[in-house]
Amino acid sequence: MPAPNRPRPLFSNLNERTSRALLQRNHVGRLCFVNNGQPDVTPVHYVSDGAWIFIRSAPGAKMEAFAHHPYVAFEVDEIANTFDWRSVVARGTIYLLPSDGSSLERKELDRAIRALRSFVPATFTKDDPTPGREIVYGIHVDELTGRKATPHVSAAKGTARRVPRRPSKAKRVGSGT
Repeated sequence: MPAPNRPRPLFSNLNERTSRALLQRNHVGRLCFVNNGQPDVTPVHYVSDGAWIFIRSAPGAKMEAFAHHPYVAFEVDEIANTFDWRSVVARGTIYLLPSDGSSLERKELDRAIRALRSFVPATFTKDDPTPGREIVYGIHVDELTGRKATPHVSAAKGTARRVPRRPSKAKRVGSGT
C-alpha cells in the first residue's frame, strides 16, 4: 500500500472533442477485429476525417475477416511515460470503398483518398510508398471513448501537482500509409 502523502496518478475520461483531436493528430493506430473466430490486432496507418477513419490495406486475412465480422475497434495512444498518457478507442463498422461501387461508395472513396493524401501526398500515384495497399476502407465511428493518466496527484489532498511535460520520444511517421 502506498504511503498516504506519496504522489499518485489521476485517471480520467477524455471528452469527445479531445478524443477526436487525438485521433486527428496521429496516423498510426491498432485495428482490432475477429479473424477465424479469434481476436486479432494489427497496426495500421490511418487518417481521421469526421465520423470516419480511413485506412488502406493489401488483400489478405483482414479483408476476409471483415467480410464475416465488419464490426471493429480501433485504438490510438499518446504515451509520454507510465502515468502520463492518453488513449482513444473508436468502435464502428468497416465499409469497403471500391472504385466500381455505387455512386455513394465512389464519393466516399474520393473523400478517403483526399484524406489519405493529406497525410501521404503520393498516395495512389507513381511515387506511392506502399503501392500494394490498393484496398481503401473506412470505419464509420459509432462510439468513441478516451482515457488519460495524469502524473503526480497528491493522495492526501487529491490535487494535481504541476509537473513539466517531457516531449514524447516517439517520432511521427512522415510517409507511408
